[in-house]
Amino acid sequence: MRIQVRRTGGFAGIERRAEVDTSGRPDAQAWQSLAERVLASGQGTAPAGVPDGFHYEITVDGRTVYAADPRLTEEQRELVSRVLKEGA
Repeated sequence: MRIQVRRTGGFAGIERRAEVDTSGRPDAQAWQSLAERVLASGQGTAPAGVPDGFHYEITVDGRTVYAADPRLTEEQRELVSRVLKEGA
């Protein structure tokens, strides 16, 4: 499973991207479960955010959902955080 996160906005307006490929990882099942919950809770169009807030484009195996601060679900926040931290 390939999980991509694109974060835009924020005070400085700096875009950040990261990607994690779960193939062959010992924790692949946990990533897949989290990604499926995020896809189920995401929106098909970019939601309105707040000034200087982050906007997220989350793509899992070609399927994209959108989210924005401060209305991220716990699952979205966890996935975004993990991908930006562990991804390349």
